[in-house]
Amino acid sequence: MSTAIKQDIHKDNPTEETLVERAKAFVPMLRERAAEIEKNRAVPADIIAAFREAGFFRILQPARWGGYEMNPSVFYKVLMELGRGCSSSAWNAMILGVHTWEFGLLDSRACEDVWGKDDSVIVASSYPPVGTYRRVDGGYIVSGRWPTSSGTDHGQWAFLGMTLKAEDGTPNDRIAMLVPRSDYKIIDDWHVFGLAGTGSKSVEVKDAFVPEYRAHSTVDYRMSDRGDMYLYSFQQVFYSAVSSSIIGMAQGAVDEFIRQMRTRVNSSNGVRAALSPYVKDRLGNAQARVRSSRARILHIAQETTRYVESRQLVPLSERVAINLDIARVGRECEEAVMLLFKATSARGIYLDNPLQRTLRDVIAASNHITQNADDTAGILGGYLLGEPLPPMLFSRDPSPQ
Repeated sequence: MSTAIKQDIHKDNPTEETLVERAKAFVPMLRERAAEIEKNRAVPADIIAAFREAGFFRILQPARWGGYEMNPSVFYKVLMELGRGCSSSAWNAMILGVHTWEFGLLDSRACEDVWGKDDSVIVASSYPPVGTYRRVDGGYIVSGRWPTSSGTDHGQWAFLGMTLKAEDGTPNDRIAMLVPRSDYKIIDDWHVFGLAGTGSKSVEVKDAFVPEYRAHSTVDYRMSDRGDMYLYSFQQVFYSAVSSSIIGMAQGAVDEFIRQMRTRVNSSNGVRAALSPYVKDRLGNAQARVRSSRARILHIAQETTRYVESRQLVPLSERVAINLDIARVGRECEEAVMLLFKATSARGIYLDNPLQRTLRDVIAASNHITQNADDTAGILGGYLLGEPLPPMLFSRDPSPQ
């Protein structure tokens, strides 16, 4: 399909408001199906198809390839709504939807490989650099087993992480390689206590050829002629997407807590639970944590957009601080949900109470590497004190300043 035809099909792009309203409309259905999704350890194909039809996977997709090429904040707001209904569904929407942004970093030949015949194709991933490679003419021969590829049953391709090394064996780049479904096997090893419905199985590759043009650096942040919306750093776009889905989960817990406490009566004295000052205090403090997390992610997007829309890269000092701002979302949302859960008493531990599932999901999600507020705080503190930054995080340079 020619680029001109693709752009004509999608010329009536939905607005931000339309996309967010579509996401809100999914919440009741997702809430009803969350238990089923967890039990089946996968988000069903009909929900992924509905997300595709709603345009969620096109939000970050380059316009040249049939997408809306919108500001990442639109995608984040959609995830914040979907998470209120089903954590695992929002997580799949996040993972499968953020990858379309990566194509703005890739050679057009890679885009043609994936979207040349069907620009609705979606892509899974596993970024841990656990595979092996050897260089050959025009690319790499790769092998390995990559864990936690969320929603991988729905992807027709996958981005897989790799550390490239210099001749002396020292790391000199972190890249993501794009591999077709025909080149990897899915291994069903996803047996977990939280986010069980994400279907985050492992993928295994044996001696697959990956052309060099189907790879991009996840740390080499520099200016190029790519579009404005692709001038953010990979870390900011991807990490903020993870945090946005967690914010949605935590807001869903607040919603559920309100529903339960409005009608609940204290069994020991017959007084409505909503009249308890402790219930109200926990609810207020939980909501404040969620709201501040939401505001922080959207503020980051707004502030960095000023740079990219004027064709500037986001300064290193900002990126180092932003990483901690993003990472703290997991911790604060986990605290918010725990505040609420502790006020549910014994009723909260039953498997038919949605709050316990959301608590488990948020705990699991906040264990994601993008939510590592401990190491990230130390990195920022050290940077402010003049220490060198860790290699292969903000730049290929061993010690960027």
